[in-house]
Amino acid sequence: MGFKNLIQLKPKEPLSKTNDEEVSQEVRKRTYHETGFRHSSRNMGNSQTLGICLDAVYAKFENEEKELNHKQEELKRPYFQEQRAKESEIKGFQVAIDNANENIKQKEDKNQDIKDSIKELRFEMTDLPLNPEVYGVPAKKGASAKFWIGLIVLIPITVYLFMFYASVVYSAMEKQFTYDDLRWYVPNAILLAAEDGFQALATVIFAPFIFIGLGYLIHMFYQKKKLISYFKLAGVVLATLAFDVLLAFFVEKKLWELNVVDENASFGFSEAMQSQEFWLIIFLGFIAYLIWGFIFDFVMEENKEKDKVKNAIRKRYEQIEIHQEQIHDNTVKIDELKSLIRTIKEKISAANGRIQELQSIIDGTIIPTAEYKLYASEYLQGWLTFIGEQLPIAKSEKDNLITACIDVNKLHLDAVGVRKDYQNTVFTKTL
Repeated sequence: MGFKNLIQLKPKEPLSKTNDEEVSQEVRKRTYHETGFRHSSRNMGNSQTLGICLDAVYAKFENEEKELNHKQEELKRPYFQEQRAKESEIKGFQVAIDNANENIKQKEDKNQDIKDSIKELRFEMTDLPLNPEVYGVPAKKGASAKFWIGLIVLIPITVYLFMFYASVVYSAMEKQFTYDDLRWYVPNAILLAAEDGFQALATVIFAPFIFIGLGYLIHMFYQKKKLISYFKLAGVVLATLAFDVLLAFFVEKKLWELNVVDENASFGFSEAMQSQEFWLIIFLGFIAYLIWGFIFDFVMEENKEKDKVKNAIRKRYEQIEIHQEQIHDNTVKIDELKSLIRTIKEKISAANGRIQELQSIIDGTIIPTAEYKLYASEYLQGWLTFIGEQLPIAKSEKDNLITACIDVNKLHLDAVGVRKDYQNTVFTKTL
């Protein structure tokens, strides 16, 4: 009875699947044993012929495994499952790549919008001083130019007021007029006061700041735009005028005393008002003081307007810095996403490679080498049984022949991939 017919035999009474497989395996082992015995008898147990026969046995075993479709399906099922898992894994990877690309596109679009916003903000920073009302900034147009013009005018007037009042205060309080020196305006008043002592020097230096301070009060009261502030403003102006009148009076009195002849004569405001120097001192000081005060108020108002524009520009500069940080953060995230995509693509490539390997296994025939070793051993035992029992040669020759046959079997098992460390591994051969 042939091998193919033997493995198709079924018991007359129903048995479990496990018992059926065990019976089939025992029949198959016995068949291989008998085949080995028969082949050995035909070839007188020749070890070289054994190698050829073992190759034929392996080919026969392979063909038998090919015909066992149910068994092949069972052996290939884990590879099918792994292949499906890899395909699902690739789909998941592709979804991750699509999501990452969409995220990259969103961030790139956002960066472009931010760059457009930065460009618009830079234009606004340039245009704001010229057209503040366009951007909702309650500032006057050209405030910066008016501020600098006012400041340029204010500086020389400030120097003039300081020199003028230093000279007048020195003339009114320290100077001794002589016929050789009747000038009430003293350009080197500070130097002359320094010669008279520290007190005189301090008076001459700090007195002008009284008028500058009064001029500053003009700005402080005028900007409040309240009735009480206007009364205070009028009081400051009148106090300054009174101070100027007193200085002019004392200077004119010193000049009158130098020229008076009548010892009983007296000098009062009525006499002072008749003098040209009296009015000249008042107008040169008081009018310059008023001009300084109102120009200072104008400069401060324009500076306030300029600050509105400056603050608006500063806010836009801060917005630009925030936008640039957002661009940097988005760029870092984009680089991270691109790196993630590269990593995922490498995993997809590895998964595709594994799928091809699995498909090669599925397309081929899976040879259970541990199982083949069992049948090859039965075949070898049959071969050696003939040598040991029926081959008519000396015992020493039998021993040498058996050893040679065992070596041939080992080489054959190594050639077909049967090794001790691979007993639970399967090997494939493409159809």
